[in-house]
Amino acid sequence: MSTVIARARDLGGEAVVYTFDPHPRKVLQPQRAPRLLATFDQKLELLEEIGIDVTIVEPFDRRFAEIAPEVFVRDYIHRRIRPMEVYVGYDFHFGRDREGSMRLLTESGPRLGFSVTIIPEVTIDDRDVNSTRIREPLQAGDVREAARLLDRPFCTRAIVVEGFKRGRTLGFPTANLAPQNEVLPGVGVYAGRLRFVDDGDPARGFEVAAVTNVGLRPTFGDTTGLVAEAHLIDFEGEIYGRRVDLTFDRRLRDEKKFPTVEALKQQIERDVALARQAPRAV
Repeated sequence: MSTVIARARDLGGEAVVYTFDPHPRKVLQPQRAPRLLATFDQKLELLEEIGIDVTIVEPFDRRFAEIAPEVFVRDYIHRRIRPMEVYVGYDFHFGRDREGSMRLLTESGPRLGFSVTIIPEVTIDDRDVNSTRIREPLQAGDVREAARLLDRPFCTRAIVVEGFKRGRTLGFPTANLAPQNEVLPGVGVYAGRLRFVDDGDPARGFEVAAVTNVGLRPTFGDTTGLVAEAHLIDFEGEIYGRRVDLTFDRRLRDEKKFPTVEALKQQIERDVALARQAPRAV
């Protein structure tokens, strides 16, 4: 993206991203569709943050998937966007049955008035960085490695919902989260930050340190699925219904079943103390 943005500035134009929603595989091969690391809103916000001027979102359905590659290049890229330069990833295919090749694009571009540059794969430690590689450490709870690959801490967007409110009786009230992302880190306890992303009190953008448990709450044994709940350090307030971003900066420990509620309380105290000292990821 940095190359696209720099070239747009040099040419006095706009840096434009052309993308699809939903992910094509969710339409064409839903059983093989990848679990996406970010929500679509997060994707758009990240593009804006790094300097993209315009994001064109193409609704993807089976009818669109039947467009011939030549028509896609001519009508959707050339006539609609009028690009001077086009940058695509090294494994980009397009059009009906992914028939569109790099050769077709690089030959069509000059005839239509734009150049084509193929961006090589990004590598770290001599391995490609892709969503599959990033999901692997996340599933294992290695959020530091995931952050290294992402070049930012992994972040889930969620809605704060009502829970059992046991945290209040322990002296550590928690925000129970309904994640909107398709991926969560593996079961465990994490230090991170919670940021409000909608209007209200606290204001949009307000951040607070958090200790987050992702797991099954084995001490109480009252859930049938994975849950995420965050204790906000040195914070008080009713925040039900708020939209938040929660980063996972550091894994503190495994989730475990405690013999007593008092033992759980003592462990949470230790978790909070560690979280206060935890450095931010990336």
